[in-house]
Amino acid sequence: MRKLLLPILLTASLFAYNDSDLDGVADEIDKCPNTPLTDLADANGCSKESLVSNNHFDIIIGEEYSESKYELTPSTDTYNTSVQVDYYYKNFSLQALTSYYSINSSGYSDSGMNDSTISMSYNLYPANSLTLKIGTGVILPTYDADLNNNNTDYFASLNISYMLKNTTIFAGYSYTIVNDDDIHDANNNIDYQSTNSFSGGVGYNFTPKLYISASYFQADSIYKSVKDLKSASIFLFYSFNENYFTNISYAKGLSDSTSDNTASIKLGYYF
Repeated sequence: MRKLLLPILLTASLFAYNDSDLDGVADEIDKCPNTPLTDLADANGCSKESLVSNNHFDIIIGEEYSESKYELTPSTDTYNTSVQVDYYYKNFSLQALTSYYSINSSGYSDSGMNDSTISMSYNLYPANSLTLKIGTGVILPTYDADLNNNNTDYFASLNISYMLKNTTIFAGYSYTIVNDDDIHDANNNIDYQSTNSFSGGVGYNFTPKLYISASYFQADSIYKSVKDLKSASIFLFYSFNENYFTNISYAKGLSDSTSDNTASIKLGYYF
């Protein structure tokens, strides 16, 4: 999740005015040109107080809708309601996520828990404006299925982002160890596999409250016989005040194995 962008008062001019780090101090007199968005700056543009505590957390409630249309199967609508809790301490973060699904299709319906995820990550700053995020986690089998995929899976991830003025360029890689047992019997012939996923995109901070990004995602399916998952998406983050914020996203499936359209809206509270 993108770190919270808190309101910062900006000064303005009727003439040419540039404030690349949005700290309220013009670039030509800013002695600290890369002040974090969560810091208050002094008259020289240097941090004097952080608006973000070293020890804090947030809770996010979300609703997601996805639509799938395949040639040989009827259209399927899926709804997911999710709860996510994030804890932050300095450069370390811990996340827990669970969700409940409801599927409706012609002559078929189902509902229940999805798999749940517990993960942790650590941020590194090897160079100015460059961030590396290293993560790991477990996928708990809270989804009730009859296809031997009720084992715990593990994953590791690496994300990199570079900020140039108000623009952020980012990319990520994740590897998931899938421990589910293959099935070969009279009714099913299923082979599971561990998966790789890749993502990349670009984002822009329009204001200290508003951030929008566009990205591409590709991942192996957990089933060896299924094509890669591919999608393109847009994402919006908006901070209402120092406590409440929202995430809105839309993804378009680019492969036959991916949902045609997926949209979500989430509301978060920052403590």
